[in-house]
Amino acid sequence: MSGKPPNRKVFTAIAMSDANQPHIQRAAWLRKLYFIRAAFSLAWVALAFAAAKESPVVASGLLIIYPAWDALANLLDANMTGGAKANPTQILNTWISTLVTVAVAISLIFKLQIILVIFGVWAIVSGLLQLATAIRRRKGNRGQWVMMLSGAQSALAGGFFLAQQGSAMPILQTLGGYAAVGAVYFLISGLIVLFRQAKSGSGGFAPEEA
Repeated sequence: MSGKPPNRKVFTAIAMSDANQPHIQRAAWLRKLYFIRAAFSLAWVALAFAAAKESPVVASGLLIIYPAWDALANLLDANMTGGAKANPTQILNTWISTLVTVAVAISLIFKLQIILVIFGVWAIVSGLLQLATAIRRRKGNRGQWVMMLSGAQSALAGGFFLAQQGSAMPILQTLGGYAAVGAVYFLISGLIVLFRQAKSGSGGFAPEEA
């Protein structure tokens, strides 16, 4: 029985496609995560500068929701990109953000004037963990240089919050500026992944530094 030998190029292409599936799926998830986080932060900022001015209850709710959302986002990120063992920095960030949520709630209940201290410490630690996550991901996920900048900026902002504790600076508006900058970073990261996926022509991406 005669016939043409198997086309090695076809098999190679199929194998490469199968090998790229995890990268494609991770890219799609990260793009979605970045856009969702950007949208949430922008909505939070809008409420912080609008409704919260007129309602102490809304202001308190926003202060509690912000770290709670960060905890949930980090947990989802870890679960969708390999689980806890593959994402120790996100899991640690989840626990820290959860503790911050509780600390903020206690501070508000007992009227402790330490909100900026809590957010300052949190911004420093979570920023460094975000930086570590981006460095770990940079060889397999595009756009991580933006997340590196975001993590570093968060740590610097945390130092600023600590320095402003006890001043007359409005807390919610100060944090609103911080959240707005974070939203921009997430939006840029999502757009980078989106545009490079479109450029690849397959909806996926090949591993690339930063």
